[in-house]
Amino acid sequence: MTKFNAVNVARRVIDIEAQGLAALASGLGSDFTEVVEIIKSISGHTVLTGVGKSGHVARKIAATLASTGTPSLYIHPTEASHGDMGMITKADCVIALSRSGETTELADIIQYCKRAAIPLIAMTCNKNSALGKARDYLLHLPDTQEACSVTGAPTTSTTLQMALGDALAVALLESRGFTPEDFKVFHPGGSLGAQLQSVQDLMHGGERLPLVADSANMEEALEIMSGKGFGCVGVTDKTGRLCGIITDGDIRRNLDKDLPGAKVTSIMTKEPKTIAPDILAAEALNIMTAKPLKVMQVFVLLDNKPVGIIHMHDLLRAGIA
Repeated sequence: MTKFNAVNVARRVIDIEAQGLAALASGLGSDFTEVVEIIKSISGHTVLTGVGKSGHVARKIAATLASTGTPSLYIHPTEASHGDMGMITKADCVIALSRSGETTELADIIQYCKRAAIPLIAMTCNKNSALGKARDYLLHLPDTQEACSVTGAPTTSTTLQMALGDALAVALLESRGFTPEDFKVFHPGGSLGAQLQSVQDLMHGGERLPLVADSANMEEALEIMSGKGFGCVGVTDKTGRLCGIITDGDIRRNLDKDLPGAKVTSIMTKEPKTIAPDILAAEALNIMTAKPLKVMQVFVLLDNKPVGIIHMHDLLRAGIA
């Protein structure tokens, strides 16, 4: 008797689904472009609907679209038949998911869309089904083998639905020029929101900036360092441009000198690491920790003039470091 091998089963499932994804990708064409354009043209929401496994996928697609700049929501077709149909307006479009296209629970939504002239997009394998014939636009799924050959349970088909939904969301995102900053607006919490914060969201500016003129001596610099609490002081020239930085490390390396009376220009590190205010905080972390010189704080420059400072502790508090 052959010993059951779970890994072989898993590989078979993944291989079948991978073949389905390849068929999906090769079959994309003008129908997909039409769907992207109709969604971009509406002033309301993209409404997702479906039942069973297709319903679960529809919820996920709605969430992905909403988080990437396409206002979307999910409506259960049975609930729609009992009052929630009022959530669908003439400014919306509807994407109905059904592998067979013969899901009876979708009948009322289909009829409502046709009566109200609401664009109906079918995501189905069967163009000639009830849903396929009623649709205005088509997101066609290849009729591929389900990975669960024993029962035919939705496996490959739901994977294809999910992938096609992701493809739609990303296509809409890129066509609209949606940016990481836009994405952050919809993800203010959690680690993802933290990763998408920009430097200007976290930096300290104005009176908090530890700065000293390049004509000053170290006594003045030490006083500013102690008062501001960043463990450093920036040195600026007559035009206000940053020409160097003095850190706790620079002070330790020069303890053998008459430190209070020394000129800041003789102690400072020239050409320190700096960053721009509009980069992501995660990118700032990479710059600060990059070899050969890792730093705990970095000045934020605009036109070579310091407008802020960010410390490693700021990144830690934001959940980035």
